[in-house]
Amino acid sequence: MSRGSLNELPDGLPAGKLITPEDADRPALWVSDERLPDAGRHWLRLYDLRHETGLYPLLLDGMANDPSRPWHDGELWPEPVDAIDALDAGDVLEKKWNSVTEDSQGGPLSGPWPGLAPPGKADVDADTVARRHGQGSDSSLLGLVPADRGADALTVAGWDGPCNHISTDKISAVIRTWEDRFGVRVISVGFDILRLSVAAPPTTIEHARQVAVEHHALCPDNIWQGVGDFEEYAKFLVGAESWWFWWD
Repeated sequence: MSRGSLNELPDGLPAGKLITPEDADRPALWVSDERLPDAGRHWLRLYDLRHETGLYPLLLDGMANDPSRPWHDGELWPEPVDAIDALDAGDVLEKKWNSVTEDSQGGPLSGPWPGLAPPGKADVDADTVARRHGQGSDSSLLGLVPADRGADALTVAGWDGPCNHISTDKISAVIRTWEDRFGVRVISVGFDILRLSVAAPPTTIEHARQVAVEHHALCPDNIWQGVGDFEEYAKFLVGAESWWFWWD
């Protein structure tokens, strides 16, 4: 599969437009004009066509009190795939782990970086799980990004939701390895929210703790402003076919 062109959009799309980001000279993605009550149906069709079109579909949401941001306003900062290629996911997570745990005093959120978690074992194809989650989604905007995989679509589109913690090319580098290790697929993206389907989640609490370490490095707000407890968060990951992330 190779990256598609926004000049060659598939037939049957709802009303929408190409979005040119601020300070850019070309569009980064196509976005529907309105939220679609049947967005999941459109997403499923486009997901199954992605190898033909080279366009990766995303279910999109805007900012709660200003829904035109970031997609319709073009509040986006796209980067080429080369920016992701230059990164090592293990190095990215190790540096963020050291950053978010430097003030911890004992417990699971302290100590040296333990390394990447081992891969999960999938009983079902990753795309099958993605289809189940994508087609069941509620009303959303629909987006199309010229990217070979969901991880890359975030950077190519210029999404900047995690900017207070981490750059999007680093998020993409980590999600690439999650695609490989856990059968992750990118389903939906909000202003500062990301949802992934997961075909090979951890099935034991020991493995879930290892995965939770990576989640904490990537998105500490999931614990700090979410469940508030590392062990409870790890329990949530056991068998979970959907991972959510939110950055303050």
